[in-house]
Amino acid sequence: MSGTLPPPQVSLKDVKTACLSARATQFRPSPTLAITAKAKELKAAGKDVVSLAAGEPDFDTPGSIVEAAKAAIDGGQTKYTPTPGTPQLRQAIVDKLARDNGIEAGIDQIVVSCGAKQSLFNSVMTLVDPGDEVVLFAPYWMTYVDQAEFAGGTVKVVQTDPRRAFVPEIADIEAALSPRTKVVVLNSPSNPSGAVFDRETLEWLARKAVQMGFWIVSDEIYEKLVYGQRHVSVASLGGGILDQTVTVNGCSKSYAMTGWRIGYACAPKPVAKAMSSLQDQVTSNATSFAQAGAVAALSMDPAETERMRMEFENRRDLVCSLLAEIPGVHLEVPRGAFYVLPDFSAYLSGRISTDTELANFLLETALVATVPGSVFGAPGHLRMSYAASGDDIRKGVARIAEALSKPSP
Repeated sequence: MSGTLPPPQVSLKDVKTACLSARATQFRPSPTLAITAKAKELKAAGKDVVSLAAGEPDFDTPGSIVEAAKAAIDGGQTKYTPTPGTPQLRQAIVDKLARDNGIEAGIDQIVVSCGAKQSLFNSVMTLVDPGDEVVLFAPYWMTYVDQAEFAGGTVKVVQTDPRRAFVPEIADIEAALSPRTKVVVLNSPSNPSGAVFDRETLEWLARKAVQMGFWIVSDEIYEKLVYGQRHVSVASLGGGILDQTVTVNGCSKSYAMTGWRIGYACAPKPVAKAMSSLQDQVTSNATSFAQAGAVAALSMDPAETERMRMEFENRRDLVCSLLAEIPGVHLEVPRGAFYVLPDFSAYLSGRISTDTELANFLLETALVATVPGSVFGAPGHLRMSYAASGDDIRKGVARIAEALSKPSP
């Protein structure tokens, strides 16, 4: 009969698998989110789980930010905005970059996105062609790898040493650079290590970028969470580096606004325009009233963010002192962000021979959620977030110590 479909030749399951593009099969699920989800499942089942896995401040979003968003909703700011963001927010970002970072930019160099992760994606997709090399510093946030490879880039990894606070040797950076280097991804302060790059290393990298013509994508999402030293934005260092840097930031970490999904990038005009055009076809604008909240965040009294920074520093000192009491655990005291990356290699033997197996063991046996370091290019380590209460930190580390004191199963 005309118009009748023929019977299927393959099962629905096969069709679902066969229809996926090669691109769709390239991405790996986030291990951090997977572990967090598993911890939530255990909690829902009534288990007393301590989560030291999620990279999310446990503070509430400051009230002035919430009130600004509410006022925007009440005032009818619930429509589309320009793709790169409202003029008010982009101007607030321009002012913030000049005030806090020493970066002079115009409003047409700012693109607001649905979180810093999207800003990073926009940057890499705009700059990287197949065959280009993207240089990362290990330990690295795993998203950098997936995004670079999705764009067709080849990832080159520079290893760092915990004894140097996870800051790379200049000689090692230089050895990784080549005529095919297109982008160096810089994350200072760093997730997962808490590394903060010193000014000398940044100045060398800036000069090298200008000399060789590669780009720096500088992820500065943890910029306000620095302990004992000052954050330096590489784009502020002069000598032409401003024109070869995409500075990425957002509101999630410093202002406890993870769910608001507001990130932004500052880039030279042609790059910013291309990033905005890309975003046109993906998400268009970030949420209108969340942008109003971000304006309030960027103009907030610095004492509010300093209060959170000081609390994180106290928690850092607490978790480091507790971990130092566990025999065989080695760690470098982080200088930024809200993570520690202790080395648990001494406990990897027998049936628990990898950090992934150890993380699963601690979650299932000690009811403590951590993230295996191999996810970040740091095998043998566990990433632990101290964006948790002091009570949870004490309870979590005590449980880890008890579990490790027993014979391996």
